[in-house]
Order: sequence, then structure tokens, then C-alpha cells
Amino acid sequence: MAPATEPAPRSTVVALVGGDSEPLLSGLADVPAVRALSLRAAHPAEAARAVVSAASPYVVHDADPLEHVAAAWVELYEERATLGTLEVEVQTFLDLFAHGEAVMPDYYVVVGPESIEGTWRHWWLGALAHRAPSRVLPVEASAAALRARLRALPASRPWPDPEWLRRVQFDIPDRVGLRDEPGAA
Repeated sequence: MAPATEPAPRSTVVALVGGDSEPLLSGLADVPAVRALSLRAAHPAEAARAVVSAASPYVVHDADPLEHVAAAWVELYEERATLGTLEVEVQTFLDLFAHGEAVMPDYYVVVGPESIEGTWRHWWLGALAHRAPSRVLPVEASAAALRARLRALPASRPWPDPEWLRRVQFDIPDRVGLRDEPGAA
């Protein structure tokens, strides 16, 4: 999903998160329909430009546009955050997104979820997956498993508008998605 005033990616965009992405990206080098990009160290605006300018059917990269929001959420629930840090990170992301300097991937592929420590696992497979369950997909940490996952990406509703992030502090690990939304009948 990209803001309407900025160019949108022409590709299906997949972000690899959770585990070591370098070997997996290297394992995609010979796949003709896939452009594998190592963007983890890039500034969010640089990563967004690289994703938007790619012309292949699939772009797989390792730059999570929500990385700082995720870290602040994890720190909040591990009682290591300064008051207000999560809200600042959410607003920073929303500003970047509004200016086309951050692009949400179509899919998050969570590498080796069984080896991800507690609260981080709850971020990707709980708080994030709660918003678009078919857009957050676990995969074994192997190039073959990633290739198989890319061949079978499910069709699903798109990500909701990122304004949902303004309430992410209420997505409690171990509980998110287990109860009805407030006001639901």
C-alpha cells in the first residue's frame, strides 16, 4: 500500500523479517521473476525508492518499514521503553508513509518463526498479523522454503490504512487477536 500522491510499487513486494535474510536473498539470485534486494541498512526513503522503481513481478527485500515501530512496541511490553517512544515511532512512520518515503510490503515473510524470541514473535505473528492475517506468513529459514512460499502467496484483502498503528499500544502480546474488537457485536 502506498499513498495515492506518490508512485506505488509495480511489483508484489515481500519483506523478509525475523531471521537472517542474506542467505535467503542470495538464494533468489537466479529466479528470473524476482528481484532480491538487501536494503536493511538503507534509509527508509532509499528503500522505498528502490522498491517503487523495481520492474520485476516480485521484489523481495529485508528492509522492514515498521522496524522502529516494532522495536518500540517490543520494548514497551518488555518494560524497557521510555514513555511515549512508541507513539513517536508511529508518528514518524506515518509521516514517512504520507510523503512516500516508506512503503508497506504486500507481504511480510517471517523467517524461522520458531527461533524468534517471545515478544518479537508476538509482534509479527500477533500484532501485525492481526491486521491482515494472510499478509504475514511464516517460512522455514531455507531458500527452498522461501521459493515455495513465493510460488504460493495467498490472495487476500490489502493492508488496512496504517492509521491502525495509532492504537497498536493496545495490542497486548499473547492476547492480540484473541478477543473481539471493541464495539463489535
